[in-house]
Amino acid sequence: MNTGIGGGARARADLQAYVGEMAAALVPYASPHGARIRPGLNLTHHDDAAADLEGYARPLWGLAPLAAGGGDFAHWELWASGLAAGTDPEHPEYWGDIGHFDQRQVETAAIGFALALAPERFWDPLDGKARDRVGRWLAASLHRSTPPNNWNFFPVMVGLGLDRVGFAHDRDARRTRLDTLESYDLGDGWYADGDTPQRDYYVPWAMHFYGLVYAALAGAEDPARAERFRERAALFAADFRHWFADDGAALPFGRSLTYRFAQGAFWGALPYAGVDALPYSEVRGLLLRHLRWWRARHEQIAPDGVLSIGYGYPQPLMAEQYNGPGSPYWAMKAFLPLALPAGHAFWAAEEEPHPAARPTTETPDPEAPAAELPSAVPEPAGRTVSVQPHAGVVLMRSGGDVTALSGLQHGRWARAGVAKYAKFAYSTRFGFSVPAGESGLLHGAYDSVLAVSDDGPQEEPVHFRVREVSEDPHTTPDGTVRSTWHPWPDVEITTWLTAAAPWHLRTHRIRTARPLLTAEGGFAVDRHGGPARSEGAPGSALAVSAAGDLSGLRDIGDGAARTGEVLNVLPGTNLLARRTALPTLTVRLAPGEHWLRCAVLGASPADAASWDTPPDPAH
Repeated sequence: MNTGIGGGARARADLQAYVGEMAAALVPYASPHGARIRPGLNLTHHDDAAADLEGYARPLWGLAPLAAGGGDFAHWELWASGLAAGTDPEHPEYWGDIGHFDQRQVETAAIGFALALAPERFWDPLDGKARDRVGRWLAASLHRSTPPNNWNFFPVMVGLGLDRVGFAHDRDARRTRLDTLESYDLGDGWYADGDTPQRDYYVPWAMHFYGLVYAALAGAEDPARAERFRERAALFAADFRHWFADDGAALPFGRSLTYRFAQGAFWGALPYAGVDALPYSEVRGLLLRHLRWWRARHEQIAPDGVLSIGYGYPQPLMAEQYNGPGSPYWAMKAFLPLALPAGHAFWAAEEEPHPAARPTTETPDPEAPAAELPSAVPEPAGRTVSVQPHAGVVLMRSGGDVTALSGLQHGRWARAGVAKYAKFAYSTRFGFSVPAGESGLLHGAYDSVLAVSDDGPQEEPVHFRVREVSEDPHTTPDGTVRSTWHPWPDVEITTWLTAAAPWHLRTHRIRTARPLLTAEGGFAVDRHGGPARSEGAPGSALAVSAAGDLSGLRDIGDGAARTGEVLNVLPGTNLLARRTALPTLTVRLAPGEHWLRCAVLGASPADAASWDTPPDPAH
């Protein structure tokens, strides 16, 4: 297998090879006629036929651009025959009828996309009867009910494919879907994914991605809508670039993270739709650094060549109830620019480093369009703070890493949804942890939270509660996130999170009618081979990995003195490191009002010396 993604003209060829290698790894798991691809056991809430369709369809997000751009692949015939077999009710590999709120609807989008981009590979090889069956099966999805969210884009993608191959269908059906999708516009380039507080990767890799595909393929007949999709994407780009570290790592945050490098798909959709709000040199750098970050980890995320369920390694614990063995191949969305010709300006551009990594003394022009203005407040020594009210996050950059302070969001319906949305902080370097159970601190892996328990001193195991829903979330222009939460009706906690890069400050006002045990966690540190340094002391806790990554908390409040300790939490809980050490501050509180305050540092080896110079408590 190719070992990297080069620069210059080599990058396109390397990405073409990467797509082919990942798709070819699935071929041994395909059914005889190619419609069912099953690289593992289906443990989702949908049936096996839908899961097998997912295994077939999701690689098309990469294979279709590969074909459209003239790339080679040894197994085009398998995917063409699979399309014919999977849509034939008389064939043993039939995918099944498309129902309302059906997982099959999700996968029809990839098939419609493939027909729109590369009919010569997926449609033209079929005979007339097979084409009729494919067209009828896809067209049946156009009037099926969908959840009121990004799923409305799936029939739109189907319609684009049927348009390209000339199959008659109800073209008016897409207008209502598109009008509904546009009603989710929040302004400033942000969308809601329906009636939900989540502002996560479904904004870039779904709402914007599909909107930009539509703008590129249907812009001539629907120019006003296409222009709105492009304008919103241009605005969003100014915020979204702050979600990526200097080395290409994206912020682990929210659900569906097993889709991995789909996190960068937005950057490929911009040039595909002709959006040049940011220079192509910058966009190319954002996408390719991200893909290189993942490519360097390919043996960890795909130990047998097949993308695993997980994030930094195979980790079913973090998966959603809809993540099947083929789900991770939504990652292929990141390869959309392969549909562009080799001479396109995107491929010709020279990569530039992340804009935050480039020193500048320029003063922004107040007359410049919003998309051209920086969306971050400069801080000393190359640090930035980006306040993003629509997402309810404040993003800090220091040492090339990104930390998000979060207060708005929650997601209790998703598996481990509280951990994915409602922690205080998320980091490109340290990721975050999901609980392995409810029996105490080691099972809970309570990084970047204040965990509280009303269990008595003699009770074992101790059960904790954390912030799940913020009742009055608010972000301020100076980089503070405030929220109030009630773990019990008679316990009120108001939390302020303030950026002080590379640190952040946490302040909690606790009003309780019951005794509480509190445990506040920093970032979880990789303890592979054992932490090089681990300290628990009155008022502070510190853990340093063998590689020099540092996580620590310093108590800076005037309230109850807290005890520091470092916990070796259960393995397989953190998204990036298989085994971690977690610095934690604990204290018991009597009924009444209490104030707890600490400074929290998560640092690369380059920033580790900051531990000896904590921020001014008056910050």
